Amino acid sequence: MLETVRRAAINLNHWYVVAQSSELTDQPLGVVLWQQPIVLYRDRSHTIQALEDRCPHRQVRLSHGQVQGDQLECIYHGWQFNGAGDCVNVPYLSQKQQLPSCRLRTYPVREQDGFIWLFPGQADQANQVPLLGLPEWDQLNYIASYTTIDTQAHFSFLIENLMDMYHGRLHNDLQAWANPVLKDIETSPTRVDAHYDAESYYKIDKIYSVGQLFIPAMRQLRPTNLDVSYVYPHWRSVLGNDFKIYCLFCPVSETQTKAYLVHFVSLGAFHRLHKLPIRFRRFIKNRLFNAARGLLAGLVKQDILMMEDEQRAFETMPQRKGPEFNQTISKVQQLIHQQSIH
Repeated sequence: MLETVRRAAINLNHWYVVAQSSELTDQPLGVVLWQQPIVLYRDRSHTIQALEDRCPHRQVRLSHGQVQGDQLECIYHGWQFNGAGDCVNVPYLSQKQQLPSCRLRTYPVREQDGFIWLFPGQADQANQVPLLGLPEWDQLNYIASYTTIDTQAHFSFLIENLMDMYHGRLHNDLQAWANPVLKDIETSPTRVDAHYDAESYYKIDKIYSVGQLFIPAMRQLRPTNLDVSYVYPHWRSVLGNDFKIYCLFCPVSETQTKAYLVHFVSLGAFHRLHKLPIRFRRFIKNRLFNAARGLLAGLVKQDILMMEDEQRAFETMPQRKGPEFNQTISKVQQLIHQQSIH
């Protein structure tokens, strides 16, 4: 089954994250989700529209073009398309000629919690499938940081890396936890949850304790819980009461995976914080936004090196399989396989 997992397609009938909201400005943005080129743009009401990134005239990418009111204009010959995918204007069309009847594919898309979520499967199922979401993104008691992952490897390598709590030695001073001991695993057709007893290097309980994020000498190990979840197709982790981490997936192809790693630090231990003015709390949240980006980028760089080694090894000898002692990884592989055949 392992070779099948390494070539598994994604289940298209789920919500995937294709961009952060701030990446989509007044110009169209081209993205790729599982070999599907897609163009995003904001209309006059700032609502996001998502179309296949292809002008039906000469097959060039519409993401090279520009937004004209509510329409997306192809840079090559000026053909314009609306959010429903219809061609609504050809600038050089004569009075005797009719607009072409071609229609571009459109995609359900939502802007929520700082990111753009897209449903690449059957559009009529979109409202029936829950969107994971990041409830901490706008909460005043959480400080957010994020970085982008872009690895030349199948998405299975990334989710296995995230669910594997036994590779902390790779990260040295960047690792937030140590000494994990697996307590139990829960599985369902859509998720795998692994629960650990572990130790955390961080405890955010005083104002100056935030400095632990930047000064290794301030860190010391303390017992805590560590819970990691593969909520297909994304990942979520909770470390004690202070940290939550998400990884939002956008698999590009069988050998490339893009994702967003989002880290939240809780300020919930500061019980008097809620008494401060909302404006001041919002200022603190915004001022500290992305404070841990450097730490996250360091972790990602080290993990990408390992995942791309794994991908190259698989391509060289796909039938080779090493022994696996981590029960969580086996459950993750089963879930990937099950979802890929739906």
